Amino acid sequence: MRIAVIIALVIVSITSHEAAHGLVADRLGDPTARERGRLTLNPLRHIDLFFTVLLPLFLILSRAGFILGGAKPVPVTVARLRHPRRDWALVGAAGPAMNVAIALFLSALLSLGTGVGLWTSASAAVEVLAIVIFVNVLLAVFNLIPIPPLDGSRIVQYFLSPGALEEYRHLERYGLLIILGLVLFVPALQVVLTRLIFAGVEIVTGAFGVWAPVSSVLRDALTK
Repeated sequence: MRIAVIIALVIVSITSHEAAHGLVADRLGDPTARERGRLTLNPLRHIDLFFTVLLPLFLILSRAGFILGGAKPVPVTVARLRHPRRDWALVGAAGPAMNVAIALFLSALLSLGTGVGLWTSASAAVEVLAIVIFVNVLLAVFNLIPIPPLDGSRIVQYFLSPGALEEYRHLERYGLLIILGLVLFVPALQVVLTRLIFAGVEIVTGAFGVWAPVSSVLRDALTK
C-alpha cells in the first residue's frame, strides 16, 4: 500500500511538472499544449515510452544505484510566445517551480499532521510524504541542470549573447547522450547532485520544522 501511494503521488508530481510548463506557456501566448490536450493531470497524456518506462527499467535492472526518468515534454511553440526568449525561460522554470511548490505543500502537511498528533515519526504517512518530498526536490534539481533539453537550459539561454545562444542550441541534439553519460560515468556529478538534493530537502522541510523525521526516513531508505 505504501509503495502504491508513493508511486501514485510521484506520477502526480511528474504530471504536474509537465502541466505547469503548458499552463505558463498558455498564459504567455502559446496555446499549443492546450490545443494538443496536454493541459491535464491525466498521466496517460504525459507518458513517454523511453523516459517513463524503458530508462527507469534499464537503470533498475542494471543496478545503477539511482533511477532516472521523466515524462513526455509538453509541446511549446516558442515563436507563439509574446516575448519568446524571456517567456521560454519562464516556461522552463515553471516545471521545477511546481515541484518545489509540491514539496513545500507536503512539508506543511507533514508538519500539521505531526504537530496535532495525527502521525508519529514511525507512521506510514510520514514515510510516504518524506519520500515524495525527496522525489520532488530531486525532480527540481535535476531538471535545472543547464544542458538542453532540460529546463535549466531554457533559463540559461535567456542570459546568453546571440552568438553564444546559437552554439548552445547545437547541444540539443546531443543533450540526452551528454546527460546520460555524465550521470552514468562521472561519479563526481552524482555526488554533487546528491548533496544539492539533500540540501534542498533540508531547506524545504526545515522551513516547517520537519527535517528531523524526513531525514530519518531517508537514511533508513538508503541503508535498505
